[in-house]
Amino acid sequence: MKIKKYTYIMLAVLLFSGTACSDFLDKEYDATLSDEKVFTNQTMTREFLTDIYTNLPDGLAPLNDDQFTGASRDCMTDNATSYWGLHYYTKVATDSYTAKDHPLLGQWNTDFAGIRKCNIFLNNAQASVVGNAEKSGDDNKLYERYCNEARLLRALFHFDLVCWFGDMLIVGENEDGTNIVFSMENPEQMNQARTPAADVLQWVADECDKVKDALPFRYSNETTNWGRVNGATAYALKARALLYKASALNNPTGEQSWWQAAAQAAQDFIDKNAQQSNPYQLYTTGNPENDYYECFTTNPVYNNEIILSRSVWNTNKVEQVFLPVGFTGKFSAAGRTSPTQNFVDCFEMLDGKRIDEGGGDYAYNAQNPYVNRDPRLAQIVFYQGMTWGSAKDNEQRKLDMRTDGGKDYSASMGGTCTGYYLKKFVNNISCQNPTNYPHSWIIFRYGEVLLNAAEAYCEAGNLDKAKQYINEISNISMFLLTFFCSIAILYFRNIAYFLICVVLWAITITENRKFKNDMKMYEIVQNQEKMEEILVLMNK
Repeated sequence: MKIKKYTYIMLAVLLFSGTACSDFLDKEYDATLSDEKVFTNQTMTREFLTDIYTNLPDGLAPLNDDQFTGASRDCMTDNATSYWGLHYYTKVATDSYTAKDHPLLGQWNTDFAGIRKCNIFLNNAQASVVGNAEKSGDDNKLYERYCNEARLLRALFHFDLVCWFGDMLIVGENEDGTNIVFSMENPEQMNQARTPAADVLQWVADECDKVKDALPFRYSNETTNWGRVNGATAYALKARALLYKASALNNPTGEQSWWQAAAQAAQDFIDKNAQQSNPYQLYTTGNPENDYYECFTTNPVYNNEIILSRSVWNTNKVEQVFLPVGFTGKFSAAGRTSPTQNFVDCFEMLDGKRIDEGGGDYAYNAQNPYVNRDPRLAQIVFYQGMTWGSAKDNEQRKLDMRTDGGKDYSASMGGTCTGYYLKKFVNNISCQNPTNYPHSWIIFRYGEVLLNAAEAYCEAGNLDKAKQYINEISNISMFLLTFFCSIAILYFRNIAYFLICVVLWAITITENRKFKNDMKMYEIVQNQEKMEEILVLMNK
């Protein structure tokens, strides 16, 4: 009876309160995110900026796209090819695409979307919301830092578009200083002539100048800020942009001042980096036979050579699509990228001589072509006879890419069509017991900056002058300094003179080492006439 009584009471309450209940249930909540909502909220403002980073270039992303069948982007060049003839890269190589099915529309959309996000952020971010107080550490003047990040990201997206498409539209600021945000209601605004690539690249360099010293050169807390652009990114982007501007494609008359500007930009990075308490440096474990490989596999994230990386993939997809096809088990390799013989032949002998040059310390042997070659060859390319595979699971063996029954050659399921596979990024995975590995797409690294400097100096024609200057500093100056310091100590016998001499010695020795290292770099690049072909697979 009590239960029935309570039921009647509840029904009565619901009947008499129907209007109020209906009003409550019918109340609509506006879940849309307007600019006002986002940029009046500190957390949302930061999240909007963070979202822009998702538009950064990622060379690993196509490995998950069936349209690319897991092949490397090098299959668009003469550095590599693939057994699979249907993927998008083949369309680029054979010029068999239309405006509607261009394989790089994704790059176009991603970069322009990134530019739009940057301009929306720059137009709407508020110092009063974000905060712009003077602080020690990475968050000093946070609002200004955020805006500088957005400006630098915008420049990077423009650079990427130039690399893919050449002449480009600059979507920066209007004459009144506001940042351009195209509207579908004003299609004429978008109907503009493209700017020549060289001018866009100069604009990118100028944008870098505006932020390179305003951002921290390197974040003190890289765990929190890993993957964010910094001052070093701006210096590196400027050096790369000016190098591309000076190249023959954009500099058909060979204007020397452009090469000099590119060299100076790279030198500016090197000098600025040398002033840091925690400078970027080449990745090394003391083993040059494996250092380059490990930079991209063993330690691809928190690595002192990496200036800017995109994403972290914890996956074995990279190993699956690149590993020679003979490795199977729970995990089956696909071998989708085949470096060409042309690419392999670009790797010099150990003394820097081309394989067809002769006259060096190491003679090229066509019957044993991989002996005494640049150590990077064995760290980038899988070749015939190389030992590979997990020893723990009894998978270790010599690679066999012979067309007449080689275990790592397959005509039915794809496989190599050149006798080579891509080794870079590939961990020595067990196919019987596969695990995931961290992978990161490196956008800028310190090794590239050094190569940029060397290439630009060489093209600017300053090599002989540099040699003369280095030799003068290294030899004559050291002799004279030592001679006069010895006399000073001997005759004056004064502790002050002694300390001054010690300081001068230290400075001179430091500069001497720096110049010798620079000279070594220049001489290496001078002998590498085909360096640009190699740099495609080195994230140049």
